[in-house]
Amino acid sequence: MNRSNSIIAPQNKLNLSISEAAAYSGIGMHTLRRLIEQEDCDFVLHVGNKKKLIKRAKFEKYLSAHEYI
Repeated sequence: MNRSNSIIAPQNKLNLSISEAAAYSGIGMHTLRRLIEQEDCDFVLHVGNKKKLIKRAKFEKYLSAHEYI
């Protein structure tokens, strides 16, 4: 199976890109970037020096626990 042709639904992924997390949650990419830059953010996964992914399960918990972001 060619990996570039396989499509995995966001709810089945462990980690999401910022654009996937924005589409999945309805939260803007700018707001997500602001959230993951906070020191106490526990739903960001740093991949190397630049790439950042959103840990979907922890992100969902974060959203459930907050009424405002």
